[in-house]
Amino acid sequence: MGVAKIKELEHRLFRDDEFWKKIPGWAAVDRETFREHTWQLRNSIRKFDQVKSVLGKLATPELMSDIEAGLKRTPMNIRITPYIFSLINWEDPWNDPLRKQFLPMGSQFLDDHPMHQADSLSEDEDSPVKLLTHRYPDKVLFLPTTICPVYCSYCTRSRIIGGSTESVAKDSYGANKKYWDDVFDYLRTQPKVEDVVISGGDSYMLTPDQLEYIGMELLKIPHIRRIRYATKGIAIFPQKIITDGEWMMALSKVHQFGKSYGKQVVIHTHFSSPLEITKWSQRAMERLFHEGITVRNQAVLQVGVNDSVEVMIQLTRQLSFLNIQPYYVYMHDMVPGCEHFRTTLREAIELEKAVRGTTAGFNTPTFVCDLPGGGGKRHVASYEYYHEEYGISVWKAPYVKPDQTFLYFDPIHKLAPEIQKRWHDESERNKMIEEAKSFVKS
Repeated sequence: MGVAKIKELEHRLFRDDEFWKKIPGWAAVDRETFREHTWQLRNSIRKFDQVKSVLGKLATPELMSDIEAGLKRTPMNIRITPYIFSLINWEDPWNDPLRKQFLPMGSQFLDDHPMHQADSLSEDEDSPVKLLTHRYPDKVLFLPTTICPVYCSYCTRSRIIGGSTESVAKDSYGANKKYWDDVFDYLRTQPKVEDVVISGGDSYMLTPDQLEYIGMELLKIPHIRRIRYATKGIAIFPQKIITDGEWMMALSKVHQFGKSYGKQVVIHTHFSSPLEITKWSQRAMERLFHEGITVRNQAVLQVGVNDSVEVMIQLTRQLSFLNIQPYYVYMHDMVPGCEHFRTTLREAIELEKAVRGTTAGFNTPTFVCDLPGGGGKRHVASYEYYHEEYGISVWKAPYVKPDQTFLYFDPIHKLAPEIQKRWHDESERNKMIEEAKSFVKS
């Protein structure tokens, strides 16, 4: 993986054309209509028939057949804003990074890794009360909703997000306030907790009243110092920041309330491809920057989306230019339906080596592996042992769960043929795992 040639100033240029007019179903939509958040929500693509109708002549039989096959296999429903749907290159959707993230095709899927888990990160196991994960001593994850403005094909919470599909049955609770007070009551009894991540689902889909209620209740708890609203919205639905005045007013109110108490209120967003970034993104960030709201980014490393040096550097620089701090790049979680997205650990390590030094250190993302089994986030090079031939890395999390050992597994299809054969034999698989673990002292 060599260092690619980068056009040094290209990251400052953002497309501002009427790209949505290339979609037959939206050819007559003017700029003022497209900028409205209500229009974006009403016209989001949620069904197979909508894809066909909006694409019109672009919906070839081959394409539609592949999409239909993908929707039968994916653990996630589809929901795609017109903004993102229009940015897909429909002349070659098979290779388009945005299509890969949001619209599954049958031809892309690989068999799940034998060690995959629906709740790969053990969030449910580390949940003391409904909707809350408490793993780190001073930080919790609060999931007040299961609704998102888009449903990512690579979602780590596909077991609960987005409603049932043909392959996965789910209990979807939407935004259910009746459980929230239990969360607040629990947090009041946990004086070590200083940091709350509000995710889901997506905090973008909370109403202004809900957004304000959650924020204010958390900030009123004396020992809580930081809250983070987690949302992919800025990346895939910037129009909401630009035109939803009530939602922005609620966010600003919470931010100012926190500031008055010396507490942080920030946004963690989720750009994974430079192709998601346009002038609309810049306008949204200008508004947030004017409000004094800090925004950080957490990307997921995905094959064919951002696993090249050139693309990752471009993404990092563009985010920095927009005043978004590139914070994390995650190894892909070992969840169902996502094997085609996953890289090897070695690929992630080499990619970070190439990215580091291309920009300021505080704008260089940390590449992490969120350990299966609930070990938490660890730097990609901090494993205890990595058996590259077998595709097995062994990890420890000394402060989070000091008595446990955690394993992450490279995709089988990237291993040598003879090793692939061993992985498909359960007894051989267990031998390889035990051998890798034997190199790590208990």
